[in-house]
Amino acid sequence: MTAASASEEGFGHEPVMVDEVLRYLDPRGGSRVLDLTVGAGGHARAILDRIGQTGLLVGVDRDGELLQRTASRLRKDYPQTRFLHANFGEIDELAGHLSPITFGGVLLDLGVSSEQLDDAGRGFSFARTGPIDMRMDRSRGAPASGLLKTASADELERVLREYSEERFARRIARAIVRERARTPLVDTHQLADLVERVVPARPGGIHAATRTFQALRIAVNDELGNLSRCLAEVFRLLDIGGVIVVISFHSLEDRLVKGSFRQGKTEGRLEVLTPKPVRPGEEEVRLNRRARSARLRAARLIRTTGQ
Repeated sequence: MTAASASEEGFGHEPVMVDEVLRYLDPRGGSRVLDLTVGAGGHARAILDRIGQTGLLVGVDRDGELLQRTASRLRKDYPQTRFLHANFGEIDELAGHLSPITFGGVLLDLGVSSEQLDDAGRGFSFARTGPIDMRMDRSRGAPASGLLKTASADELERVLREYSEERFARRIARAIVRERARTPLVDTHQLADLVERVVPARPGGIHAATRTFQALRIAVNDELGNLSRCLAEVFRLLDIGGVIVVISFHSLEDRLVKGSFRQGKTEGRLEVLTPKPVRPGEEEVRLNRRARSARLRAARLIRTTGQ
């Protein structure tokens, strides 16, 4: 199934690099696959179409609201599919729920779902006015507005530099502190306008606020910490010969994945299937602009720790 046809199934978004995911995971009838970021279910649908009624897909997501909608859709055709509301960084908890099942394939798609981006109430995007929330799981933790309200200029600068490599981190951080002393920062449009006023225009480039929104989202959801914890433990859920596929959307994530796979190769545990990250083709990027920054890496487990 292509990205476009997956979208036509009614999942509200176009999953990225579906053909490449299927090529590396190679799911077949009866396979067991763990989708740790099932999101709106685009990749899951394509995998389920391959593994059929005799296979098992377990879909995990920390966004309980999105997970509920996805489960309702997928179970209509594949009632055996299991779903868990959990954080992929908490492998011990997941292993407890899944034991003694292990999997022939594991997928991590680290991108934000189009359903999340397009929901103004979630606050992930400045394209629509909404509260500055950005939590993947709205049942836990504080929204990004809390960070903007209480963090010092130095802390905000650190977040912007570390999580988005924003060149103008200090300028933006100081502007946020000045603005909040005058009036509360309450919605995405207000924040985007503020950043746009203090950051030089980037002709033909990304919107001035893109990196700021990315950094705040990563900080609020501890995305890099969760990815690091997952990569350290996820291989215990894989069968020998099983494949893990990770799709990342910025260099910070990709470096962690690359480093984990390289270490596994050095230790003789992994066969790296993608010496360089696989990128989406020109046609996919033309049809789905959100695919343009995607990078896919895959590795096969050939030996467990201690063997």
